[in-house]
Amino acid sequence: MPRRTPRLLAALSVALLSASPLAAQQPAPQPAPPQAVQPIEVSGGPLLPEQAAYDVTFYDLALHVNPADSTIAGALAVYARVVIPMGRLVLDLDTTMTVSAVTSLADRAAGAAPGGGAAALPFERRGGRLWITLPRTLQPGERVAARVEYRGRPRVGGFGGFSWARTPSGAPWVTTSVETPGADIWWPVKDHPSDETDSMALHYTVPAPLVAVGNGRFRGVRENGDGTRTYDWFISTPINNYGVTMDVAPYVEVTEPYVSTSGDTMRVTFWALPEDSANARRAMPEFLDHLRFFEEIGGPYPFRRDKYGIVQTPFLGMEHQTLIAYGAGFRNDAMARYDWGFDALHQHELAHEWWGNQITPPDWNDLWLHEAFAQYMQPLYAERRISVAKARDIMTMARSRVRTTNPLAIAPREPQNSREAYARDVYWRGSWVLHSLRYVLGSDRFFTMLRQWNDPTPPLPALNAACRCRFATSEDLLLLASRIAGQDLRWFFDVYVWQAELPRLVVTRTGPTVELRWEAPGGLPFPMPVDVRVDGRTRRVEMPGGRATLTVPARASVDVDPDGWVLRADQ
Repeated sequence: MPRRTPRLLAALSVALLSASPLAAQQPAPQPAPPQAVQPIEVSGGPLLPEQAAYDVTFYDLALHVNPADSTIAGALAVYARVVIPMGRLVLDLDTTMTVSAVTSLADRAAGAAPGGGAAALPFERRGGRLWITLPRTLQPGERVAARVEYRGRPRVGGFGGFSWARTPSGAPWVTTSVETPGADIWWPVKDHPSDETDSMALHYTVPAPLVAVGNGRFRGVRENGDGTRTYDWFISTPINNYGVTMDVAPYVEVTEPYVSTSGDTMRVTFWALPEDSANARRAMPEFLDHLRFFEEIGGPYPFRRDKYGIVQTPFLGMEHQTLIAYGAGFRNDAMARYDWGFDALHQHELAHEWWGNQITPPDWNDLWLHEAFAQYMQPLYAERRISVAKARDIMTMARSRVRTTNPLAIAPREPQNSREAYARDVYWRGSWVLHSLRYVLGSDRFFTMLRQWNDPTPPLPALNAACRCRFATSEDLLLLASRIAGQDLRWFFDVYVWQAELPRLVVTRTGPTVELRWEAPGGLPFPMPVDVRVDGRTRRVEMPGGRATLTVPARASVDVDPDGWVLRADQ
């Protein structure tokens, strides 16, 4: 079933880890030809009524890439189902792109308008949007399809457009990464997280002997007889718009077999530069262990029917579905300038296949459901594969980076665009919120929650059968956590998720009496329990009403939250 959300209709009315522009340890990209300064692009935000009127079911993208002058020329066919009467089809497309023609299509099987030959459709550009006039007002349940031909020089940026780089041997190295500015940087699209195509075809034409890698399964390569070749890829499951990628270089394939916890056997392929093929091969055993860890935590890899791939890039990294971008230079400290004890960049981006690609919020305001979960996977992996001490060290490092000045709620209730969402502390604070939730639930129930979040039993009726892909919100997480806890945890989400300030724990000791009192912002209820260690013995102290009183020996040592479980302002 398609991945859809009720919000689709309701919408009518330090460096960022995987979102970091930091270059990896690779040769500096070659400068692209100068281009005019354009308005800052974003993804999401308020959804136009004209865009809320349709639901995309299929995209077919054909793209010619010319590294010689940093330009692209493409044709995008979009197929959609009408949900509200509509007379115009509105797509997003960056102002750096020029549209030469728009034609109607009948359906995916026919590929042309009734009567033979595609019919031209009138269109106009309004800033970063393409307005296409349809022959008549279409009614709910009808289908709409159009083909857009365009070309231009896309925006450049390690995390904001195209990278036109050179490999160490001097070959072209072209990559994309557009989560913040949006997929409309390089192809016409309904650029909003609430609508994901059910499947997609990709056809990338590049100069030989370059290799063009894309999402999904490989369908073949065609020699065009003009010095170019076309690589065909097909994505068989729903995909978020920014998760679509293209990577071009003289890649070599490093492939290892992997047997999933579901019993499926699949190939894991690393598309590496020739200069780094040996490094890629050495990294594969650890990368496969990352995959095994996430299957143990969140259920079988969601996109087994397509592939799991890694592709080397000149920027740090990105969670492109079935083909994560890897530019960490095979260094454990490439992400956040901290030695995690393992390749945290790969581990983080792979985490997004579950938290971000399989489960996606329908609005950017719940971005923390991507980044906090992926971020918290680092200490969890360290705890299982290295030691509890290393996991605690990671959380201490993370706490030192939680924003303490001008904080923002990690998940505001109002809609957000992508840049507004990334202005919030969805990484460090988000990971600490999950760490504190683990304390409230207890580890066993917390890991049950993780598993059921991604792999619910029985499956929810709305899940896509192929990958169990679905939309979800903070409210959905609250309901699941509350059900598993056996208590209403809204107080936890009200304080940690939906408002900005952190709670403060006031500890007062008078002789043998120790008083604990929570000061929550706005006087919100906050019955958060806390561990107290008295003379080396630790016990959990419940705090109904946000208060507790302990009687201890007069000379006893008292340590509150000694193992650092609870996120608070006085921590």
